Amino acid sequence: MSEGALRDRSPTPMRRTKRSVMGFAADAASEAVLEDALRDLVQAELTRSGVEVSHEIKRGTLKSAIAAMMRAPAPDILIVDIGADAAPGRLLAALSEVIEPSVALFVLGEVDDIGLYRLITRDIGAVDYLFKPLTRETVARYFGPLISQDIQAVESSRGGRVIALTGARGGVGASTIAAMLALYLGETSNRHTLLLDADPFIGISHGLCGGAPGEALGALLSGESAIDAAALDAAIQPVRGRLSLLALPPDLNRQFVPKDGAAKALIAALRQRFNFIIVDLPFLPLQSHRELLEAVHHRVIVLDPSIAGLRDTLRLLALPKGPTQPQRPTIMLNHANIKGGFDRRRLEDALKRKVDIAMPDLPKRFQPVAKLADLMLSPRDPAFRAVAELAREAGFESGRGALRADPLAVQAA
Repeated sequence: MSEGALRDRSPTPMRRTKRSVMGFAADAASEAVLEDALRDLVQAELTRSGVEVSHEIKRGTLKSAIAAMMRAPAPDILIVDIGADAAPGRLLAALSEVIEPSVALFVLGEVDDIGLYRLITRDIGAVDYLFKPLTRETVARYFGPLISQDIQAVESSRGGRVIALTGARGGVGASTIAAMLALYLGETSNRHTLLLDADPFIGISHGLCGGAPGEALGALLSGESAIDAAALDAAIQPVRGRLSLLALPPDLNRQFVPKDGAAKALIAALRQRFNFIIVDLPFLPLQSHRELLEAVHHRVIVLDPSIAGLRDTLRLLALPKGPTQPQRPTIMLNHANIKGGFDRRRLEDALKRKVDIAMPDLPKRFQPVAKLADLMLSPRDPAFRAVAELAREAGFESGRGALRADPLAVQAA
């Protein structure tokens, strides 16, 4: 059935709540991610607008979804899982006959094929086809705007993704992990990536991944230089592969007075040039840092297994989310198995939430490495695997590069 035919059918509103989400996941991992991410989204919407959004995720196949929709009212958002089925057209067409045209349909699957993507989004009229494995960030990015009906969140998805890494306190390794993530995306994964070192006093990103820092970033943030193509060309320094750097040289005596709005304008301009912008963002009382915290799409808090790391992580978690951050921050534990540190379970009990990613303490692996890029060459390294997991958590998709539909526009139609 064509998308036009779906839209021509007269809707039969049978809503149990103002906004509702129902999902059928074929595997335990997808079920757990959907449940975890949607729980955060509906709680955030209740806090923001007072609207209660019901959500229910079940284990089931596409046939399970069809059977359920024949018996019960359709939700506002429906998630179905086709698994490894490369030809689900007949069952999806059957599903479209038992749900209302206004239902925002998302399809999960394991087949990486552009023909299947077109069948699902064009012929069936689904909002999108999400390739597994799912991450919390993926769920938040695509379902968050529909749950909140927030046009700004949809518009923020156009352009590069901005990911900020903040250490719970100094010395926990946030700058090292930011540089490793940038190298992974810019060189290993061949995405246009910028590493933005937002520390105006003791930034070390250039020493970790290479590249030449300069004073241009300070001029851009202070308003002394216009944020235009020529200024960005002069400020951005290529490093290797598709990785570039934007940083200031270390200077503890620097007099840095950022201009209101300059950091947001800089991010908006950079998003038109890069697929990913990795911001090494220490928590400093600067206007530019407050703007960056609000402008990023995904926040990562890096802590070590110490009482000070735990205490300061709780403080950072208490910060309100920005308008483009539907999901909660990712918690990354560095030096996870260091002698004398808290174990992971004890940290999670104190934080009252799970640690999303843990990187082990690897002093023998890091000591002989002259450059971080040398460490990123082997997928067998625990550090490489942790950074790859962080990239997926923050929105990197190594599969399809298909264009995405505007979910609010599809739902409105």
